[in-house]
Amino acid sequence: MKMNCSAIITLGLLLVGFSTSSLAKDHFSADVDDKGNISFPANYRSTMEHLGSWFVPTGGASGFHHVYTERESVAYFQQHGVFPDGAVLVKELLVSEANNYTTGEGVHSANGEYKQWFVMVKDSQNRFADNPVWGEGWGWALFKPGNTSKNLATDYKADCLACHVPAKETDWIYTQAYPALSE
Repeated sequence: MKMNCSAIITLGLLLVGFSTSSLAKDHFSADVDDKGNISFPANYRSTMEHLGSWFVPTGGASGFHHVYTERESVAYFQQHGVFPDGAVLVKELLVSEANNYTTGEGVHSANGEYKQWFVMVKDSQNRFADNPVWGEGWGWALFKPGNTSKNLATDYKADCLACHVPAKETDWIYTQAYPALSE
C-alpha cells in the first residue's frame, strides 16, 4: 500500500496522541485549551514585549499597570492596525508606594507586589461562543497572586467588559497608551 507524505504525517500524529483539531488549537494560542480555558502565561516578562504602562493613583485598581504582548503581535498590529487572532495581552497590576527623592516629593514606584493580572486573547472567529469568558472578539481572564492556575473571571460581560467600554472603538483595547504599537 502506497501512502503520500501528508497521510504518513497524519497517521504519525494520531499514533502519538495528537489530532488535527488540537494542532489548530495550538496554532491559535498556546495559552488556550480546546474548551477556551485561558491559562496564565507564566513567562510573559521574558518572552513578550512591553507595550506601555498606566499609573492609576487611587481606587481598587491603583498602582502601575504594565502591558505586554508577543513581539509578533506588535509587528502584526503595526502593519494591520489590529491584533492577530491568538494574540495574548497581559496587564500586570503592581502596588505602588510614594516616597520623597531628590527628583521630587511623592514620587511613585512599584514595590514589586503584584495585585493581579488581566489576560486577553484575541479571537475574531468566535471559537468559544459557548464559553462565558469569550466575547467581543476576545477571551478575558483575571488571575491573582497565590493561584495563577485559576481564571477568576466567570463571565466577561459581568467581570471585565465595563472597564473596556471607553475603548470599544479601538477593539476594546486602550491603544493610546502603547507607544510600541506605532513605532
